Amino acid sequence: MAADLSGIVIAPPTPWARISGFYRKLRRLPIIPVTLLGLVVFAGIFAPWIAPHDPEKGELGERNIPPAWGSGEKSLKNVVERLSINERATSVTLKDAREIDPNAQVGDQIEVFTKPEGTTKFLLGTDHLGRDVFSRVVYGARISLIVSLITLAVGGSIGVVMGLAAGWYAGFIDEFLMRLVDIKLAIPLILIALVLVITLGQSLWIIVTVLCLFIWPRFARQVRGEVLQLKHMDYVSLAKVSGASTARILFIHIFPGTINTLIVVATLQVGIVILLESTLSFLGAGVPPPTPAWGSMVSDGRDKLAGGVWWISTFPGVAIMLTVMSLNLFGDWLRDKLDPRLRQLE
Repeated sequence: MAADLSGIVIAPPTPWARISGFYRKLRRLPIIPVTLLGLVVFAGIFAPWIAPHDPEKGELGERNIPPAWGSGEKSLKNVVERLSINERATSVTLKDAREIDPNAQVGDQIEVFTKPEGTTKFLLGTDHLGRDVFSRVVYGARISLIVSLITLAVGGSIGVVMGLAAGWYAGFIDEFLMRLVDIKLAIPLILIALVLVITLGQSLWIIVTVLCLFIWPRFARQVRGEVLQLKHMDYVSLAKVSGASTARILFIHIFPGTINTLIVVATLQVGIVILLESTLSFLGAGVPPPTPAWGSMVSDGRDKLAGGVWWISTFPGVAIMLTVMSLNLFGDWLRDKLDPRLRQLE
């Protein structure tokens, strides 16, 4: 006898249950990485409108100013008519003293700033040449984006073509290309970059070329592995029977099956490219100065850390860390979403 369920009333979910369900769905999304990456892309695209100062020009009189929230250091100095070299640490001229206190006289003691205080004119302070750190960090995002996009477009395309050819033809071609990949992965990237910079000089295109040579083998290996599986699928056999050319089979039938893998690899490689570009710029083998690049900014400020001028290196270093970390987290999330085997575990 069937049970009578007509009298059962299903209670609506409580507000707390709705909030909990929304939170469970929300925490599966890469909100923080996407937000940070969005800020980097936005800064790179709209850098001329965001940056308040010219990133390549500065005033020596405004050098080493701390961030806006930083406080300066004051000390008492004697007011003298003329200042000798030996008295610079303990005295100040009458002319300079009267800019602080119009009633200052020779022999008085006056409180002056030995280290400047922060100002809202320079939100993140200035470097040793008086250039605005905030403007240089914003423009540095543009350099990282340009290098990453060109490297992925050129190096990724080379790697995809190599991977398609190796996986499809197999035999001697596969062996030759994979040994070429092994040789390339065995060559130190930093050494190649330093040799090219010494012989040809610093240039944006040299750094892009070096990074393209570094990145294409990783795409080639991933695409080759996908092609080795896809070329035995039924729809590929039917394309062969119908008389489709090799190029049509590779780029129309097989290549679309590798796109999910390529998206994940490209996302993860962007972080590596930005990190490598920053490393080479730090070593002086990257983007030539005075063009702002995060790695060269870290290098400019490393000698000033002991003197308390921490902001020159810290802010571009934080930008590198957050960008690379966000790309890695976003790449992991994409891999989990695009891989059917991992989707089943959710």
